[in-house]
Amino acid sequence: MPNPVRVVVAGGRRGSSFKQTIANMTDKLVLHGICDPNEGLLAEWRKDHPGIKTYARYEEMLNDPTVDAVVVATPMALHAKQAVAALRAGKHVLSEVIAACTLEECWELVDAVEQSGKTYMMAENYCYTREAMLVKNMVEHGLFGELMYAEGAYIHDCRMLMYHKDKTRTWRGQIGGGQLGRTNIYPTHSLGPVAQWFGILKTDRFVRTTTYLTKELGRHEYAQALLGKDHPDAQPAAWSEAADSASTLIETEAGRVIMLRVDAASSRPHQMCHYVLQGSRGAYLSGRHHKENALAWIEGQSKGSFLPDSKEEQQWQDLRDFAKDYEHPRWKNEGEIAAKAGHGGGDYFVIADFAEAVSTGKRPPIDVYDAVTWSCITPLSKLGVAQKGAAIDVPDFTRGKKVRSAAD
Repeated sequence: MPNPVRVVVAGGRRGSSFKQTIANMTDKLVLHGICDPNEGLLAEWRKDHPGIKTYARYEEMLNDPTVDAVVVATPMALHAKQAVAALRAGKHVLSEVIAACTLEECWELVDAVEQSGKTYMMAENYCYTREAMLVKNMVEHGLFGELMYAEGAYIHDCRMLMYHKDKTRTWRGQIGGGQLGRTNIYPTHSLGPVAQWFGILKTDRFVRTTTYLTKELGRHEYAQALLGKDHPDAQPAAWSEAADSASTLIETEAGRVIMLRVDAASSRPHQMCHYVLQGSRGAYLSGRHHKENALAWIEGQSKGSFLPDSKEEQQWQDLRDFAKDYEHPRWKNEGEIAAKAGHGGGDYFVIADFAEAVSTGKRPPIDVYDAVTWSCITPLSKLGVAQKGAAIDVPDFTRGKKVRSAAD
């Protein structure tokens, strides 16, 4: 058996969701260290895992030859730069979402992976929720027929995460300016599962996209309540590059359409994931809130039919009814373990698949081409907004290569 891969987590706060899963995979991974400039977080990690190495500087960690792999769980704007640096230093990389914030970063990341030969995977945990994988298995068994349309929405009021205790802005509070101003800032939670259902980079690809934004209200109103109406952040001008809600349309080469919505500043309860899938012989609707069950209708299995001689009205049924026959095999076999991890079990499967890819050299399920194809919606949305809704071509980051087969 090869020696377990020695992993350092960069970013002690978000990275804490991964540490126990890594620590439990002793046959393939070793939790080797933590990298964070916050000494308090380093102390917490040392307390939970005595003996691990700690690094206050990212460069110091990259220069350590005992480090084999890095989990990049730092603020979003740092992901691409730090992933590229790690790859060039000869480390494998598991990166949090999104993978990159600009088109230049997307290309640089692809080049770094291709030139280094190291494993790179994006940790899009929403692809691994039980529901998303159940739907994926139903798609692969042909239940929905030919797929035509999908929606994905990430609606999460994150305004309470915009400020540190000392009332200075966190990295989330910086969103809405610079590279991330006037964009769909966080598309991959919504897009990742849909892209897998549609076989993007297998049998289909994105060709065009455009984005529309609402005006900003939520952030400055929250700042007003927190900091007082006279504070600079309480003025609309402080968030002039932000928007409360972004709506993105994507057209695929096979003639399908995807609609995404991202909203991190509107007043409403958190909706972890909202999805719609429409095929020629069936449809799926996720629950609109955490107390509502997901629904599906499948021709030949659900009540009613689209055929003209049908005597029964079409009726939705609970998606869970299909789990008996179509539960994803991984949830059947590993679901009890996965359910103990964060993000609906997604954090477990992300680490498990990264470990498998590094140890075997196989292509990870969410590789660099997936990562940049999904993440590029952010910079492309900025272009679309600036051009008042013009359709923007989606780059082919594979440079025409067939990187996957439909069976992968």
